[in-house]
Amino acid sequence: MNNQDNFLVAQLGRAVGLKGEMKLNLFTDFPEQFKKGVVISTPRGDYEIEYYNPKRGLIKLIGIDTLEDAKRLTNSKIYFSKEHTKEHCNLEDGQYFWFDIIDSKVVEDGETLGVVKDIQRLPQCDYLEVITDKNLIDDGFAKKFLIPYLPNFIKSVDVDNKVVEVQNSKDILEAS
Repeated sequence: MNNQDNFLVAQLGRAVGLKGEMKLNLFTDFPEQFKKGVVISTPRGDYEIEYYNPKRGLIKLIGIDTLEDAKRLTNSKIYFSKEHTKEHCNLEDGQYFWFDIIDSKVVEDGETLGVVKDIQRLPQCDYLEVITDKNLIDDGFAKKFLIPYLPNFIKSVDVDNKVVEVQNSKDILEAS
């Protein structure tokens, strides 16, 4: 599996007990992706999930049956494709996958402010990391800035056309 085309969703943690269970450290909002029968890829090979216990944060993989087997997989990163993610995750209205928002043009009142380069998860909320449009950089604005993913700033998201319509965000750029 080419990890450039996939997204980091979890990392296998320490071994727990003697029968091959491991802690699963999630980097996704969709733990339902980890269900019995799903095949995960690690640098040490592909493994089928025997079970996942979200309450305890433990995962058991078929063929990993001892403490020693589990220790060999400690810190292995798990990646899923966009297709797998879209197939196994249910979004509510107004929710989007980060990969659908990244690389979107950020527009306020018809003016392009920049392009979403990444999304930063901070305790208060998520922030769009925006690389400022070259014309605005040439006018002396900061090369990048953050927009809170809150209704006061985000008017609409069009994933098909890769456009995020914002408001009150040029003020943030001017203050950056």
